Amino acid sequence: MPSSQPPVRGAAPAPTQDTALNAAQRTRALAEMSSAEGLDVLVVGGGVTGAGIALDAAARGLRTGIVEMGDWASGTSSWSSKLIHGGLRYLYQLNLALVHESLTERGRLLTTTAPHLVKAQPFLWPLRHHYERSYSAVGVGAYDALALVGARGRRTLPVQRHLGRRGTAALAPALDTSGLAGSIRFFDARVDDARLVIDLVRTAVGLGALAANRTRVTGFLTDGRGHVHGARVTDLATGTEHEIHARYTISATGVWTEEVQDLASADGGLKVLASKGIHVVVPREAIDAQTGVFLRTEKSVLFIIPWPEYWVIGTTDTPWDLDVSRPVATAADVDYILAHANSVLARPITRDDIIGVYAGLRPLLQPRLRPGAQAASTKVSREHTVTRVVPGLTAIAGGKLTTYRVMAADAVDHALGEALARTHPCATADLPLVGAAGYRALAARAGRIAAERGWRLERVTHLLDRYGDETPALLASIDAAEDPLARLGEPLESAPAYLRAEVAWAVTHEGAERLDDVLLRRVRLDVSRRDHGLGAADEILSVMTPLLGWTRQEAAAQKEAYAQRVSDITAAEAEVTDAAAVAHLRQPV
Repeated sequence: MPSSQPPVRGAAPAPTQDTALNAAQRTRALAEMSSAEGLDVLVVGGGVTGAGIALDAAARGLRTGIVEMGDWASGTSSWSSKLIHGGLRYLYQLNLALVHESLTERGRLLTTTAPHLVKAQPFLWPLRHHYERSYSAVGVGAYDALALVGARGRRTLPVQRHLGRRGTAALAPALDTSGLAGSIRFFDARVDDARLVIDLVRTAVGLGALAANRTRVTGFLTDGRGHVHGARVTDLATGTEHEIHARYTISATGVWTEEVQDLASADGGLKVLASKGIHVVVPREAIDAQTGVFLRTEKSVLFIIPWPEYWVIGTTDTPWDLDVSRPVATAADVDYILAHANSVLARPITRDDIIGVYAGLRPLLQPRLRPGAQAASTKVSREHTVTRVVPGLTAIAGGKLTTYRVMAADAVDHALGEALARTHPCATADLPLVGAAGYRALAARAGRIAAERGWRLERVTHLLDRYGDETPALLASIDAAEDPLARLGEPLESAPAYLRAEVAWAVTHEGAERLDDVLLRRVRLDVSRRDHGLGAADEILSVMTPLLGWTRQEAAAQKEAYAQRVSDITAAEAEVTDAAAVAHLRQPV
């Protein structure tokens, strides 16, 4: 172990290094990870769980590295419902411990960890019968009470409010109240899931972690006893192979868990079932409401979630046994979403309203099954499990976005063992992510910043809610731009909610290396524009190209590849079955 002193329990370690993710940082990280010094902890997987583990380990003073075979958050973590929630449905399963844990973490994210990214979100729960009000009120009341306990008596969100038919219609005119007895308003929170992951990685890097995306693990380094001491990896950008030595390796690879485990051992480890969830996106004007809507379905729940420019409606929960790199929505999935949403809407949503659809896979745990055994994905627990695959290799799977920090702490504790975990305790409970610490002070000055720039308040708020206390640095990059033709302070012509500077920042500070990195996970026009952001591609490429040193031909290839992705997915979404849909996809999505 490095000689660095472990953090004091309860203290939030301060960043010591630049947090920027970019091509130069990635090259340095791979070189340092593969040096003779080696690592204390190597994390495999760059979704929310892996990013959380990297931050947890780095915050303990451990020499930490993290590798991801794709872009950060490119798997499950960028295709979620984008909710930070306590799991109201788990309350009705009497899983009080999970709900309490989730609500505690929700409070942390809202107040300390990521207040710039995580926003309070009210929901209406429509009630069709008066008798539903009593037991629903008890459930939501318990939800509020557990949140209060988790926040040590500090209220982080308003408590439930009961509404009659008239009050329901006032908050959500879009609802068909003719068949309702009223509703209950309660609060959860929403988040840009991909941004959360990127900020987790960046915060870890600020604490000394080494991070490299587009780096695939091809095998593990083992001794004569079969104990794992690191991994062999391939830099997918150059084809270069590296050996990374580490005392402890932790796999947080989601639906790829078994594939990664099998590189070390064909026996033991976790069995993970993939479940597909899809969401439909419609413009704000399609639904007239001031709140989101929460619906219980015959299988699970459905959320209608407002964002500044659109609504996200989902999700589904169906077993997936096809290529885990190619999840895609089908026409049948979309029909399911529309039918359930329209069951409470006065003006039905049609396919003509839809501006985007996205699909992702949840990693759900199940016991190891004998060949030919069957299990329904909806009966599998969402709680996480940590296991030792072989000595030196720990795997974690399951869980949910809200509880990533708890999952990370459990994984690192398990990998280190009881004695080392005591001397190097978790230090993330009160650790602000990049952008969080000074966010509220800046938010109080938003009007002044807008006036100084001659901007509308909405633009400044948009920046603060994405970059937090890094907003001044982003603004400074606009002012310091050497090339006036870059026009970094101007909005994108096809997506005026975003500045050109945000594309540049994605490259220089957030690790974007391809056009789809920006469109899918940084600016995220893929699901918010009917053309999937293709109309903005040329302008985005004009900002990216000089920063990444692309030739004109390389930039054109980026656009062509993204256009092919859009074409393939569009064709897939017209199919009824998963197998027929996947047949259209020529590349992983």
